[in-house]
Amino acid sequence: MTVTSGTRVLHLDTLVRLQRGHRAPGTLRRLPVPDGMTAPMGCDAVAVPARLGPLVMPRLPRVGCVYADAAHWWWLVPSDSDYALEWPAPARYATGAVLHDTPDLPGLIHRPDGTLPYTPPIPLYLTLCRLTGTAPAWSRPVSA
Repeated sequence: MTVTSGTRVLHLDTLVRLQRGHRAPGTLRRLPVPDGMTAPMGCDAVAVPARLGPLVMPRLPRVGCVYADAAHWWWLVPSDSDYALEWPAPARYATGAVLHDTPDLPGLIHRPDGTLPYTPPIPLYLTLCRLTGTAPAWSRPVSA
């Protein structure tokens, strides 16, 4: 934040942090990082309807931790994996891997070898774009 002549200037990073700090009321549950794993880049999650989950898994070069229940599958990704990306509907992005209004935490259905819980976000994004028939954000026409 910069102060010039008594005026506060908020930078984009500050605005993003403020927006992410705003939480809607309701039950909040966070997807846990399994014991023995570390998340040095923080964790967010990407959710898709359960019908898409089995279609996504074999298309990824590396699969991190995946959680599932009857309605959704969630992939752990590094924090800020939504930066400059619009995840295609019906995917939902969960900052902090916090699940809003979910009665119970979903179960862990895939744990990778090693200590990092992440699915690489770009291959996941491209897979979801392909499955949903959505053009990746960087390949869409730009209007003036």
